[in-house]
Amino acid sequence: MPHWMRTRYWLALCVSLLLAGCQGKDAEQPWIAYHQQLAEDLSSKAIERTEIPNIGAFPERRERLIPVAETRDGMLNIYALRECQITSLIAARNNQLGRVAPPSQHWLYERELWQRLDACWESDIPDHLGEKDRERLEQLTLLKTAQLPAVSWNAIFDSEEWINSFSRASHPLVISGLPNLDKQFATVVYLQQMVDSQFSQSWQQDSSRLENHLKHLQERSLTAEILRTLLLAAQSLQDANQFLIQHESTSETCLTPWDMQTLDSFEDSAKQWLTAINTLITSQPVEPPDAIKSYQAQWLSLSHPQAPWQQYLQAREHHQMLRDKHPVCVND
Repeated sequence: MPHWMRTRYWLALCVSLLLAGCQGKDAEQPWIAYHQQLAEDLSSKAIERTEIPNIGAFPERRERLIPVAETRDGMLNIYALRECQITSLIAARNNQLGRVAPPSQHWLYERELWQRLDACWESDIPDHLGEKDRERLEQLTLLKTAQLPAVSWNAIFDSEEWINSFSRASHPLVISGLPNLDKQFATVVYLQQMVDSQFSQSWQQDSSRLENHLKHLQERSLTAEILRTLLLAAQSLQDANQFLIQHESTSETCLTPWDMQTLDSFEDSAKQWLTAINTLITSQPVEPPDAIKSYQAQWLSLSHPQAPWQQYLQAREHHQMLRDKHPVCVND
């Protein structure tokens, strides 16, 4: 690599790291301010803050995908099924561009191939085929029907856009100024619709619509951002809890009212997003790989006691209980 290219690369990397660091500090500011308010209310020194851990790494490719055997057949045999209108589709898949198509396009190809095979098998075309060609059509239709759920799974879990959503090179969200997440939510809704409709003959897929949705998913590492925000919130609340445990209520102290609106808003978005992600994983008609099930339980689960969501809920409930032991300050 030329020297000027190396210089540009390292400059870009440094800027990226600095921006990520600044954004992470921005996310901590509301909690630092809240801690300062608690310390002032109780006339105490600053609350000791605990370093926030990062989320775990998303499973490696070989651990998160489901093996799908490649289908091989001679073009003469495929041509014998030309009335099923699959020859041009298979030829396009086998050309140079087709072989390097992204997982999303492979998903669309396999689903369209299944639609044509299934429609052909249910028509009167098999009645006009020779015995071997009819058997080949039946076997190919059954094979593609069996493989489609795994292909759908792999298309999602092998896409760069999906993987980026779980990137550890992310930062927590600033709960006092949450971004508009409508496009990201719409993407998961569309992916769910594709999974739910994969064996539908009436539902028609749209390549440009799918790619546009995935582009929105690529814009931010939303799953990781939400998980890291939950970790930040849980640890900040736990630090505040430890502080309140050490400072009993007295007749001379009171706590400034706690404005929970921003935290409530984030909590609603986080629950909605994690619910959608978990549904997309569990609703597919395949058994998720063990690595994904483990990651889901540890990081995405809404019920596992050690997952970020439950850690946050437990810390918040405990915090509210400790606050209730102190009178609320009333302005004169």
